[in-house]
Formats: sequence, C-alpha cells, structure tokens
Amino acid sequence: MRYLTFALGKGRLAKQTLELLEQLGITCEEMKDKNSRKLIFVNEELKLRFFLAKGPDVPTYVEYGAADIGVVGKDTILEEGRKVHEVLDLGFGKCKMCVCGPAEAKKYLEHRELIRVATKYPAIAKDYFYNTRHQTVEIIKLNGSIELAPIVGLSEVIVDIVETGSTLKENGLEVLEEVCPLSARVIVNPVSMRLESERIKELLINLRTLLKGEA
Repeated sequence: MRYLTFALGKGRLAKQTLELLEQLGITCEEMKDKNSRKLIFVNEELKLRFFLAKGPDVPTYVEYGAADIGVVGKDTILEEGRKVHEVLDLGFGKCKMCVCGPAEAKKYLEHRELIRVATKYPAIAKDYFYNTRHQTVEIIKLNGSIELAPIVGLSEVIVDIVETGSTLKENGLEVLEEVCPLSARVIVNPVSMRLESERIKELLINLRTLLKGEA
C-alpha cells in the first residue's frame, strides 16, 4: 500500500487539523517533537506521511501530486487558483474577506468610481471588483499591514481578512462590504482522488461524521 501524503498549512491550522485527526485515531507522534528537524513525518502503521508548508504553497504541492491531501484556508485556495478538488469545510479558522476603508469611502463603491485597492490578495480583489461588482479599480499588492494604505493615502480601500475588526476600529476603518466567508478547507489532488478514492472517501466520511458530532 502506498503512502497517503498530507500537506498542512503551518501554524494554528496544522495544530487544529492534527487534533481533529487524532480524534479519528490518526496520530503522528513524530510531529509533537518540538526539537525535531525533520521535514516529513510518517505513521508507518497507517501508511500516512505528513509535512508542513507555508499556506500559499499547500495548493501547489497538492496540484502537482507531491501531496494527495492538503489543509489550507479558503483565502489561499481562491488566491492561488490551483487545479485541486475542494472537498470539505473543516469549520475552524473562521473569518471573512472584506472590503474595508474609512466610512467616507462608501461613496466610491456606491458610484463605482475608479479607485485604488490595496491588498495581499490581488486575485481575490480583482475577481470581486471586476466580476462581482463590475467596477474598474487599480489593485496595489502589499505584503505588510494593509490597514496603513488608506491612512497614508496609498489607496481608497483595502481587501483583507477580518476576524474581530478591532484593528480596523483602532485605525478609523470599517468593513464596507463582505467578499466571502473563509475557513480551513480540505483539498485533494484530482489523480489521487481516482487512484486512492476508497481511502480518501473513508477519511472524508469519518471527518464529516466527527464534525457533525461537534456542531
């Protein structure tokens, strides 16, 4: 039997995913060793392999078959646009992708004016403004604190992930529109879905049952 390989987004996402899998009896003790320098962790008994990757890289590993299954945020799936099957919403890591800005920026959205939009997520922002709002905008890609952009006049609005909204409030910004809800999702390589359909389907059924019980 070949190994089934999981790519997990580093950090809180991986921790919560492993806690969920443990409830199904899927464990990987090696991963709990904080001092380990290993990159790939193996459960020989269940023929499973796990590795941690930066969020944006997870869909790439899954698309190219280096991982059969990935767990990553919906924002990353939308932004990366990889050819993968999104098969399950795990329900944790919940937040929203929103258009935010000062209250006076509402008028630019209402009148569909040509404005500048700062974001870490240019693909999501472009799709939302061009295909959902039918508004032409100039998109500026940033990597740091996006909230800074409208404050210093770089952009009229931003597109960013909002969890509590407290950072926005502290900086005189607010949510102007919601783009889409976000949470952790399971993605599968299309070829793996065919070759390992029984093992993958069994895992997904067990995860769904577990999540329903927790709901």
